[in-house]
Amino acid sequence: MKFGTLDVLQVALFILSLAVLTPIIGSFMAKVFSGEKHFMKSFLGKTEELIYRVCRINPAEEMNWKEYTFALLAFNFAGFILLLLFQEVQQILPFNPQHLPAVSWDLAINTAVSFVTNTNWQSYAGETTMSNFVQMVGLTVQNFLSAATGIVVILPFIRGIIRKTTDDIGNFWVDVTRTTLYILLPLSVILAIILVGQGTVQTLTHYHTVKAITGQGQVIPVGPAASQIAIKQLGSNGGGFFNANGAHPFENPTPLTDFLEMLSILLIASGLVYTYGRLIGSMKQALVIWSVMLVLFVSMLSVSLYSEWTFHPAYASTPTMEGKETRFGITNSVLWEVATTSASNGSVNAMHDSMTPLSGMVALVNMMTGEVIFGGVGAGLYGMFHFILLTVFIAGLMVGRTPEYLGKKIEAYEVKMAVIGVVAPSAAILVFTAIGVITRGGISSLNNSGPHGFSEILYAFTSAAANNGSAFAGLNTNTVFYNLSQSAGMVIGRYSVIVPVLAISGSLARKKSIPPSPGTFPTDSPLFGFLLIGIIIIISALTFFPALALGPIVEHFLMLAGKTF
Repeated sequence: MKFGTLDVLQVALFILSLAVLTPIIGSFMAKVFSGEKHFMKSFLGKTEELIYRVCRINPAEEMNWKEYTFALLAFNFAGFILLLLFQEVQQILPFNPQHLPAVSWDLAINTAVSFVTNTNWQSYAGETTMSNFVQMVGLTVQNFLSAATGIVVILPFIRGIIRKTTDDIGNFWVDVTRTTLYILLPLSVILAIILVGQGTVQTLTHYHTVKAITGQGQVIPVGPAASQIAIKQLGSNGGGFFNANGAHPFENPTPLTDFLEMLSILLIASGLVYTYGRLIGSMKQALVIWSVMLVLFVSMLSVSLYSEWTFHPAYASTPTMEGKETRFGITNSVLWEVATTSASNGSVNAMHDSMTPLSGMVALVNMMTGEVIFGGVGAGLYGMFHFILLTVFIAGLMVGRTPEYLGKKIEAYEVKMAVIGVVAPSAAILVFTAIGVITRGGISSLNNSGPHGFSEILYAFTSAAANNGSAFAGLNTNTVFYNLSQSAGMVIGRYSVIVPVLAISGSLARKKSIPPSPGTFPTDSPLFGFLLIGIIIIISALTFFPALALGPIVEHFLMLAGKTF
């Protein structure tokens, strides 16, 4: 096999489809968030009003950044408690045809934190651990709500940019309602119907026992999978209904579903950049940000494709199909890997543990950048804002002027918050990895030795703190140590980025808008885009190069010398 024309066309079709759909979905979301009339209003407008009446929400009443933050955290905490309870009493709840018992306390905590933080890390096999009730009412609902939480965080920042001398940055309850009702639900229904039409299972019946060709009985798990898979992809959640995730034919049965599920991972995240440009009144700003994301995405994809299609003496074959789904091939496996780690998605259609060291490193680097390469729904864009403010600050130092961004001065407070948003998740990754490799609890369930074993631990905590959820495999994380330490990493990775963004939003909203001057550094130019790429790469490299050198980099050179782990 060789990398050929068909592989190039598959990648080109994916990127072209993303580029074409971005302004379509982005324009619609801009109408939803700005309160303009749109076609979904005629269908669901009365439902929105009913929700406000039942929940006693005044849609005209706005919040300051502290009130907005408190509402967000309280909402997420309530979801955590409810999901935790569902798992602990699932044996007495309905829709449990397999009579699955309660989930262990540490795994229940890990799973509840995971789905509330949009990480969807799974230390369990869904078909043998979670009842249909927990999958539907617990996990799938949180897929919607955690995705909505991520999306709405960008709205206060936008309002902070376009408003002047005010404390108001919007109403969290209104933002979440509109996001869920008009964006996530309709898109999920459409995708779920397509998935069912292609063969993805959607049923509440018992598991089926059939006779295999060996004459032995085999249990075939089924369930309401399509409805969960649609939102797990669109909401950049990633938790699989089945343990094999997107490699399972009941989740991902055909090449069409594979393409649509991959595209769904980045669709809303990409569209939100266009939404940002529409709402701030500058499409040039959005184009620069989107171009930066695309350049980083294509660069990482190119490295991974090159590594997977290159002959490696240690494997004595080229390319290797180990851990890849034969129905989709190498290119689609790599494309999914890069897409899912560029976003906070975590779904897989191939095993990342079986990828070459450089390809595995690409997955790690994508997450270590804070997943700003498109990123999760909302999360990639508000994570990018931290890097944008740092870039503006550094550019201001270069020209000796107070940094400005879209007419707002960027002062010490904003820079400090941006630094927290970048450093805190990185610190969580490195600290927890260090604890993992020096403690008995960290290495007791490790399957591989040497640099590959180190990469497995590094990947687990990177995936947690980056709120990604994909696994490197080869490491059993269903232990008390990993369930609790990863839970802590997920919380730090999620809220140490969100809270600073909201704090910055409140600060910007209170500032006056100043007109641009000859000394203002333009942030809608290719030069700023190149500078932003440089800042992202430099900060990530300075933070994580030593860890990467101990893992995938040294493993790559050892592999070239014929040694594997």
